[in-house]
Amino acid sequence: MSAAKKQIHLAAHFPGVNNTTVWADPRSKSQIDFSSFEHLARTAERGRFDFFFLAEGLRLREHKGRIHDLDVVGRPESITLLNALAAVTDWLGLAATVNATFNEPYEIARRFASLDHLSGGRAAWNVVTSPDAFTGENFRRGGFLDRADLPQGLDSARPGGTPITRAAEFVATARELWDSWGPDGAPRPFAHHGQHFSIEGKFGVPRSPQGHPVVIQAGDSGEGREFAASAADVIFTRHGTLEAGRAFYADVKGRLAQYGREPDDLKIMPGVTFVLGDTAAEAQEKAAEIRHQQVSPQNAILALEQIWGRDLSAYDPDGPLPAVDPDPDSALVQGRVKITNALEIAAKWRALSEAKGLSIRQTVIETTGRQSFIGTPDTVAAELDAFVQGGAADGFILVPHLTPGGLDDFVDQVVPRLQERGAFRTEYTGSTLRSHLGLRTPVWKG
Repeated sequence: MSAAKKQIHLAAHFPGVNNTTVWADPRSKSQIDFSSFEHLARTAERGRFDFFFLAEGLRLREHKGRIHDLDVVGRPESITLLNALAAVTDWLGLAATVNATFNEPYEIARRFASLDHLSGGRAAWNVVTSPDAFTGENFRRGGFLDRADLPQGLDSARPGGTPITRAAEFVATARELWDSWGPDGAPRPFAHHGQHFSIEGKFGVPRSPQGHPVVIQAGDSGEGREFAASAADVIFTRHGTLEAGRAFYADVKGRLAQYGREPDDLKIMPGVTFVLGDTAAEAQEKAAEIRHQQVSPQNAILALEQIWGRDLSAYDPDGPLPAVDPDPDSALVQGRVKITNALEIAAKWRALSEAKGLSIRQTVIETTGRQSFIGTPDTVAAELDAFVQGGAADGFILVPHLTPGGLDDFVDQVVPRLQERGAFRTEYTGSTLRSHLGLRTPVWKG
């Protein structure tokens, strides 16, 4: 008898204010009206997705001293939105990105425990940190953390070691708080005295339906992988080739044993995009059109300026890349991940541009696009299944290019094919996010 087929986990990322959204499309609606969030969440639940995922922005980004064009729509607070979505969904997990740099464990543990109770056990916390003083100004904490204290994030590349970081201690402290209510429903005193936090008292919220809300972490660096292996339930990573995915998967899963964990205790879910067409050629044509819409002439120059750290508004987007080198000390862009290897990136872009005869816009399109699953619904379903069955991922966090209807076609056309392949649920079999993900309920540690 053959083994049961591995089940694919799916999540929906609200695209939000980023350069993957096609703003000019007439189907692109509000980024702040509740109806947009409700539509995408209801679609994800109709598709039997594991969870709905919100990013976070703690300060409006700036470009050359002006508010970045993509931020003029505003950036609402995630947990507030998810509390509202808990009332209009019944099964879907609700994941909020909340920064561990500018918050305190007691308050965040309380907010997520409350969301877990209100949703019947569907809460998740995507833990992130921030090193930049620009964001810190909103909290009177400019330059609050040394980069060595940052444990994770897609921008983190500090090699080697597993230092006691603020975020790692933050998560551990939150779990101590969640564990401070016993099975008898009575609170126990808690006391935590560590490098970053020294708190004691009694936690104000009973143990939640999941025991602990699910913890998500984003990180591709060595330190990010180690942090995920030690503390996370889900790791949100970049999507690459099947071979790269297998290498990442094997590396991260191989780190779990040293923390007393099993391979299924951590789900690896890369963020991906998708484009569907009735034929392969139509899908490729749509994908090319989407990339050209995402990288307008203006956006091409903005993307180039982020790397070069210089005002390049005089350059023609359809002309060649600048001959001048990037300014590594530039503060041209504020509130976005600082590019630490700009000279190296510029050299690669120049080599590619010269080899293929690409303009600035064409170079940005080719170098900044996420690898997507592009094809007919049958082809996309088969490729997603191959990644999971082939040990390159446990599932995917889908990032549509349209708000809020960008997930509709996937749910209507791809999900049924995954179900026909026996790789995806036809109904929810449990009520909590941990049950959707196949994660164990944490054992109470009194």
